[in-house]
Amino acid sequence: MQSTATSIDVYLEKISAEKKDSFAKLRENILENIPNGFVEQMSYGMIGYVVPHSIYPDGYHCDPKLPLPFINIASQKNFIALYHMGIYANPELLKWLIKEYPKHSTQKLDMGKSCIRFKKMDQIPFELIAALVQKMSVQEWITCYESLIKK
Repeated sequence: MQSTATSIDVYLEKISAEKKDSFAKLRENILENIPNGFVEQMSYGMIGYVVPHSIYPDGYHCDPKLPLPFINIASQKNFIALYHMGIYANPELLKWLIKEYPKHSTQKLDMGKSCIRFKKMDQIPFELIAALVQKMSVQEWITCYESLIKK
């Protein structure tokens, strides 16, 4: 479910009360740990962390007018979602996440290709997410992305 919010502040205002504190903590965790160069903005109806055109002028191959997406966070109906393109594109990073997750949470890892779903707000592994966010620099993400897209 994508939001129609036009700004991060509007998006944050619309988050339900039971998710608001956990979502704010997740956002703050990402902002404190994301490598330099990524920019926070609305992206695909979610809060996104992207490589801006000033760093990567080619933009996203699906729509070059858009900056290259990296991480998104969203408040969905029944969970908070963290979308991390790096775990989708880099098998080693995914392998690391799967190995590390049980060390940080008693909950089973609930994920899709790039999406990690958190259904219990008190079980979000913030320390693990901080480490995950730090794992790829802007340049490492661009290199990974281009290795898959520009074949």
